[in-house]
Amino acid sequence: MALPSTRDPAADLLHVLLSRLKLKQLSLLQAVDRHRTLGRVAAEMQLSQPAISKALHEVEDIFGSRLFERTTRGLVPTAAGDAVLHHARRWLAELEATTRVLTSLEAGRSGRLRLGLTQQVPRQLMSAALTHLLDRSPRVSVMVREGTTDELVAGLLAHEIDCAIGRSYDGDASGLLQEAIYEQEPCLLVGAKNVKRLSRGPLDWARLAQLDWILPPPNTPMRRTYNAIFVGAGVQPPLPILETTSIRSMEMVLHQEPNAITIFARDVAADMEHAGHWAALPWRLSWNLPPVSFFTLKELEGHPVVRSLRGVVAETARRMKQAAG
Repeated sequence: MALPSTRDPAADLLHVLLSRLKLKQLSLLQAVDRHRTLGRVAAEMQLSQPAISKALHEVEDIFGSRLFERTTRGLVPTAAGDAVLHHARRWLAELEATTRVLTSLEAGRSGRLRLGLTQQVPRQLMSAALTHLLDRSPRVSVMVREGTTDELVAGLLAHEIDCAIGRSYDGDASGLLQEAIYEQEPCLLVGAKNVKRLSRGPLDWARLAQLDWILPPPNTPMRRTYNAIFVGAGVQPPLPILETTSIRSMEMVLHQEPNAITIFARDVAADMEHAGHWAALPWRLSWNLPPVSFFTLKELEGHPVVRSLRGVVAETARRMKQAAG
């Protein structure tokens, strides 16, 4: 009777990967996923299609699994391919981050921080964060990315950014840390020249739902919040004329469209009313926006720059609440 094997398949695969896998092969997998045809990959990498096909077979042999299936839609990742691509993106993102940090150190700076921001972060919080980072000695090289909370969380999980300031996140994300630091009151914004006409009478969500709404993209925390407000008022959520988080796009449409309306953080709106293109309707809403939160990953929680930035942002938010209170 044969004894059961004591070999660990995962350890065997790790040994193969460490001895055979090359970074350029991970780049190849990303290119195949991006283009889904070998011809386009060959054109991008300036190689022949047979050479690309051979290289892909070599990578699949290393992993011991078929990573892509040929379909009518081109090359589509298998379950194994999706798993490899997920980690390949993280590995290459970490490598890119390492090169940026090393370049920053060679330039006499103390490192590099990649910060994510949503567009409705209050000006005081944004100013405190950037001032703290840029006034450090030796200076830190800073990269700022703007996006929705969902996009910033995805960037964190992909190791493309180190921390973020956005709305609270209601999804499931293992390894993500978030700390609610600041509550914002919402207001209804319209074009400044339309305030008098659109503010007649009491607050009526059924009437407001008939206006031309500017809303965040679908399946974002803010869009889900706004839909819940309409449903709670017994009104079908409106079909928006524009879905965006771009402040410039909102400002242009509010200025041009007589019935355009959106929901915005009151303090951020007040910061920007000086342009005269938009103004808040007079009604006070009886709920708060999802709180502004500071995000990072558990593995970065103790990083000195991330830790100090979180402290500065949280203290600034505390002072803002006191001043408003």
